[in-house]
Amino acid sequence: MKQMTRKIRVLLSKPGLDGHDRGVKVVARALRDAGMEVIYTGLHKSPEQIVESALQEDVDVIGLSSLSGAHMALFPVIMDLLKQNDMIDDTLVIAGGIIPDLDIPSLNEIGITGIFGPGADTTEIVNFIRTNLKRPL
Repeated sequence: MKQMTRKIRVLLSKPGLDGHDRGVKVVARALRDAGMEVIYTGLHKSPEQIVESALQEDVDVIGLSSLSGAHMALFPVIMDLLKQNDMIDDTLVIAGGIIPDLDIPSLNEIGITGIFGPGADTTEIVNFIRTNLKRPL
């Protein structure tokens, strides 16, 4: 008998005051085309709203998109909230947008393992997610 597996559930969000969402919508479409279930929370979400949505939706992956330069202020808060809600061990967190190379080691240190800049190949993002999931499907 063939074993059924569920779809990978991905929450995509734009924390803070960043109002540009074309890139995250391109990624959302690519992930859906790859067979993943995508929940896009929209613009201007607080860290608390993002983590609450991830908790309610029981997602496998959180994708954060930042073009505003606020990633070093907002992403650590999101990661702390994930820890407080016992989600850090089960949830893969990736990021995209305008993130300087100098900031990547600090973001990796807090648990954001995949960071994709402008023009990233969506196939690379799909493959990264499939390869790095933290819990079985």
